[in-house]
Amino acid sequence: MTTHYDQPAGEQAGATAWGPPPAAPPRAPEAGEPGRPFARRLWRGRPEDPRWARPAFLGLLATTLLLYLYDLSASGYANSFYSAAVQAGSRSWKAFFFGSLDAGNAITVDKPPASLWPMELSVRVFGLHSWAILAPEVLMGVATVAVVYGGVRRRFGPVPGLIAGAVLALTPVAALMFRFNNPDAMLALLMAVACYLVVRAVEDGRTKWLVWAGAAIGFAFLAKTLQAFLILPPLALVYAVCAPVPLKRRFGQLAAATLALVVSGGWWVAVVELWPASSRPYVGGSQNNSFLELTFGYNGLGRLNGEETGSVGGGGGTGMWGETGWDRMFGSEVGGQISWLLPAALILLAAGLVATGKRKRTSVTRASFLVWGGSLLMTTAVFSYMAGIFHQYYTVALAPYLAAVTGMGAGLLWEKRRETWASITLAASVVAAAAWGYVLLDRTSDYLPWLKWLVLVGGLAAALGLIFAGRIPRRLALGAAAVGLVAALAGPTAYTLSTLQQGHSGSIVTAGPAGASTMGGRGGGPGGGGMRGGFPGGMPGQNQQNGNGNANGGTQGQNPQGQNPQGNGFPGGGMPGQQGQQGQPGQNANGFPGGGVPGAGRTGEGGMGGGGGAGGLLNGASVSAAAKKLLETNASDYTWVAASVGSQNAASYQLATGDPVMAIGGFNGTDPSPTLAQFKKYVADGRIHYFIAGGGMGGGGNSGTSSQISSWVQSNFKKVTAGSATFYDLTRATTSG
Repeated sequence: MTTHYDQPAGEQAGATAWGPPPAAPPRAPEAGEPGRPFARRLWRGRPEDPRWARPAFLGLLATTLLLYLYDLSASGYANSFYSAAVQAGSRSWKAFFFGSLDAGNAITVDKPPASLWPMELSVRVFGLHSWAILAPEVLMGVATVAVVYGGVRRRFGPVPGLIAGAVLALTPVAALMFRFNNPDAMLALLMAVACYLVVRAVEDGRTKWLVWAGAAIGFAFLAKTLQAFLILPPLALVYAVCAPVPLKRRFGQLAAATLALVVSGGWWVAVVELWPASSRPYVGGSQNNSFLELTFGYNGLGRLNGEETGSVGGGGGTGMWGETGWDRMFGSEVGGQISWLLPAALILLAAGLVATGKRKRTSVTRASFLVWGGSLLMTTAVFSYMAGIFHQYYTVALAPYLAAVTGMGAGLLWEKRRETWASITLAASVVAAAAWGYVLLDRTSDYLPWLKWLVLVGGLAAALGLIFAGRIPRRLALGAAAVGLVAALAGPTAYTLSTLQQGHSGSIVTAGPAGASTMGGRGGGPGGGGMRGGFPGGMPGQNQQNGNGNANGGTQGQNPQGQNPQGNGFPGGGMPGQQGQQGQPGQNANGFPGGGVPGAGRTGEGGMGGGGGAGGLLNGASVSAAAKKLLETNASDYTWVAASVGSQNAASYQLATGDPVMAIGGFNGTDPSPTLAQFKKYVADGRIHYFIAGGGMGGGGNSGTSSQISSWVQSNFKKVTAGSATFYDLTRATTSG
């Protein structure tokens, strides 16, 4: 069959070898003809679609849902930082609106709150537990698969749509983050929606699609601030050039979309900035209690140049977040998370643009490649060269774009397979996927060692058949295509299944088996090598890995049962300053020789002063039954049952008790909130019961308020021990200070 991908706006695209016309509207019932029942329409889909298309799509969604829901509770509270905010928002509408870490509204998380809202509503309905927190993330993952399928299917047909959806669902970092409670799941969904809507706008030039795209990006800003704007340049440029309306109207439509973006994302910002600072929580992550400063500083330009004031590394582009460069997405830090099909996608993107190069300006097929491919290239470039805080899981943002480009490119080249250049390029993309899959699997040579050879041999065999796809019988060509698809997806599927079999908790999580992601340099030969998370053996909070027995890179995250996962990153199994466990709840696990590091505080007490180190920063604490009972005693008499340096430590106690715990200094312990004077007033007013020893880094920042508060507490209040954890009773002063 002959493919006619580009018809004038509003006209039906031609039939393809994948089936009937991909962009045809559903046929309206004729006069006197009864409409089809809803259930039948849902199952059958469009009348012009192949009978198998809609059932296959629904099967893809159902399979994705079941995979992502599998053993979901193994991750416990996942990132306790956000789970504590969810708990607070389910108790207080003020905390819900501002994104407060605690129901007492002392300080917010260091992001806007939109990604928390679905989880908080779920917890209000179903109660506080792992499923109530993480199930909304799973649903967002399934919705993203549906959006990517829909975007590809409209122009290229159901089979390319199914390929795109499967690629997304089986991307390891997607399987990780659509089961985790960071903001990235909502961001990925809204970015995919924006791309879909822009392509719809290019199809017919209708303003409403572009306005809705602007609204999606604006709301995505309320999930993860400026990262939502990374794809604005390609989207705006594509519409400005390709839309089938006069130039003046195009710019007017873009202005309307910009207004929608500002309204969608700016209303909350305006309320926060205009709200009296004295009656709202402190904006976590900022140094001046300003959301705008947080947006353009710590969460904005600081991420690009490495100058994040108050960050983990103290700013200055220390390089602790891995090497930057054009090949960052392929390196040992990131490659196993996202890059399995990235070489193939780049080949397919280039081929798609070449194939549509002579099309008219309003070509929707070319616009589709430009929208999804431009978003892929723009986000990849920024991630590759950003010098500030960068975590491997950020790359989930690439997954929808990569999946869409893969499906579209494969569909277009298959239609043109009788042209020699197209069949050779399609074969080259399969070779690239198989060869790169072999390299990535070889980095974890102890994990399914036979699989890399199956991928390589299968990919090469399929490529040989695809070279002649236009000259051999259709069944043989389809068989070669199927083998090539299996070979390309075998590696990421194995990593995805490994990810689904593990629980993940803490602030830094990675997908795949042990050794799949190393930090601290290039390389990562067989077995991964190198350093995980930039620390020997694993960064605290990297991820809890059950089943595969990862001895390094585990977490100390708190889970709903109060159990603490074993397997810490520092030599000896722990991080100084944590009130964690290794073996039994309540035991302190110090990792350095002698039980601690300079400045980390007292051995066996979880640390004091501004210390606590990165363990308290990136992991939660294990809360013993004795500590829980201590804090719950007369809890209703206080606004905060306790205060602790750093959000993760505070979050663990808050989740264990269900009562507000103040996080001094916010996530890093470096925010200047509260000041020593404010903290003294809270204590004098009887609003805080205990101070928890240890906690986050503290002591840093411009003011050092965390260290000041810690020193004042230590000098003036009675020490209390519960289990192995140390507290200071702020209602029992030892001096007149």
